[in-house]
Amino acid sequence: MSFSVELKNGHSLRVRDINLQADLNSNEVRFSYQGLSNDPISCGYVLAITEFTFAHDAILLADGFQMCTQTTGTIETAEDIGRHSEQSQHYRIYSSSAPKRYYNYLLVEEDSDYTLFGFTSCYRFAGYFELVELENHHWVKICLDGEDTCPRDWSSTQLESIVILKGDSLAQLYCEYAHLVSHNHPPRQGVKRNSPIGWCSWYAHYSNVSEQLVRDNLKYMEGSLEAIEYVMIDDGYQMFMGDWLAPSSQFPSGIKSLAQEIKRCGKKPAIWLAPFIVQAESEIFCNHKDWLVTHQDGSLLKAEDITYDGWRCTPWYILDASNPNVQEHLTNIINTMRKEWGIELFKLDALYWGALKGSRAQSGITGVEAFRLGMEAINEGAGNALILGCNAPMWPSLGFVDGMRVSDDVERDKTRFIQIAQEAFFRSWQHRKLWLIDPDCATLLSLPDQATEQSNFEFHRNVLLTCGGFLMSGDPLSQMTPFAKSTLARLFVRHKHNQNSARFSSLSLDHAYLRMNKKNDLHCVFNFQQQIQTICLMSDVPVNWYDYWTGEKLTDQRTDLLKVSLESMTSRAVLTKR
Repeated sequence: MSFSVELKNGHSLRVRDINLQADLNSNEVRFSYQGLSNDPISCGYVLAITEFTFAHDAILLADGFQMCTQTTGTIETAEDIGRHSEQSQHYRIYSSSAPKRYYNYLLVEEDSDYTLFGFTSCYRFAGYFELVELENHHWVKICLDGEDTCPRDWSSTQLESIVILKGDSLAQLYCEYAHLVSHNHPPRQGVKRNSPIGWCSWYAHYSNVSEQLVRDNLKYMEGSLEAIEYVMIDDGYQMFMGDWLAPSSQFPSGIKSLAQEIKRCGKKPAIWLAPFIVQAESEIFCNHKDWLVTHQDGSLLKAEDITYDGWRCTPWYILDASNPNVQEHLTNIINTMRKEWGIELFKLDALYWGALKGSRAQSGITGVEAFRLGMEAINEGAGNALILGCNAPMWPSLGFVDGMRVSDDVERDKTRFIQIAQEAFFRSWQHRKLWLIDPDCATLLSLPDQATEQSNFEFHRNVLLTCGGFLMSGDPLSQMTPFAKSTLARLFVRHKHNQNSARFSSLSLDHAYLRMNKKNDLHCVFNFQQQIQTICLMSDVPVNWYDYWTGEKLTDQRTDLLKVSLESMTSRAVLTKR
């Protein structure tokens, strides 16, 4: 037996399980489990279905469970935006033969109108949508991954909440959706702070980072680079993955001493760690195997058993954050780094692995719920320090991070620059609403083993200009070219005048607009098509138009219209002056 729920905007949900209770508030529905059955809730548990009434060529945009995945395209030709989908061999979460899952939200663009199907909560269960054909119609299936848990083992009968929104303004729709999500998961206080400006060791030195290399870069954070505030010691400082308080031989003075030196230079120390993973050589693994996630038979679960094994120091084992001892351990690590070392920004990487399915100390707990318990423990230790999530499960992280990496790792490569541009742009609406977005580091010069043409760096800087958010230099500062220095200087100016992301008016991502201040508007235009595109920029009053980077005047006199022609996969940034 099924029942229907009629939303205020006319959409109808068909709820097919009588064990469910659906509480309606305008266009949002909160689900809870009210049944007596204790049957396991499967990975494809259907909350409801609603008819998909759009044309087959309507444009789709959907999130992934974790940072590296998003989807666009149409109902018939879905296109993965990142390198790895959640049906791929790397970040595999579900079978490659199963229907495509659209996690967190599914946005449909048709004839300049928008409809958003979205989960507004993620307390214990990952939520996703599927597009299926039933009864000669296309339907949206609204599903939870119950992880085969049994209701009588749950801590609560509350499930998750969903909303269906409609409108003709993409920005307005996103604002309304973000408001509903934030009501369920209030953001951390840092979301309204100015986005950090800093330097990160990873893309300059990768795992070869050393105490001396950090010092060497520190010396150059003056003059035109004086605005650099945070110094991020990234992966490579630790002896082993999991032993975050024990530095490697590359840091003979220890991180506390180096952090104090950074402070003496007027900068703020920041550090990287992957709190939920440990490697086999670590002290944690050797002495606390009872802290780790297992298979059902009790054998230790390695990441590679069920998903991507990790980028180095594998195999990775997963801390069970449902274990109170693990929670205390996480709090103590972060608290030590903050109080004793003076760390003011934590970059938490590999967070996705903390939400993986497996057997844990608490029965009936999902990977999502365990992850959130771990993040709660980390927040307790972090206090007012900033938390940046990276390689994170997106919606399970709601309310627990100040900043969120929204794209893949940057690489000095044309294809990667284009990829992370699309990834960051499609999530830029989240900036200063759910978290501060991080489009990854500014890499503006070539390295001997990673080089590209300047035109690609010009594209990359336009992406950073558009996004706003975290601005971290990823280059060796001793090698900074005039181009790299002047680019950072102009990005610093942008951050000084306006902290918001430029807004896109459609899913084509061809034009983003930002009112910089009372006198200046910023237009960032991109051509992700294969042919030359001409984009018309308009102003509500006649203005002068300038190239943002060079200051070149683009018109002889004030005008309210400027046409910009772009070759395929190129971009331009234009500033108006009233």
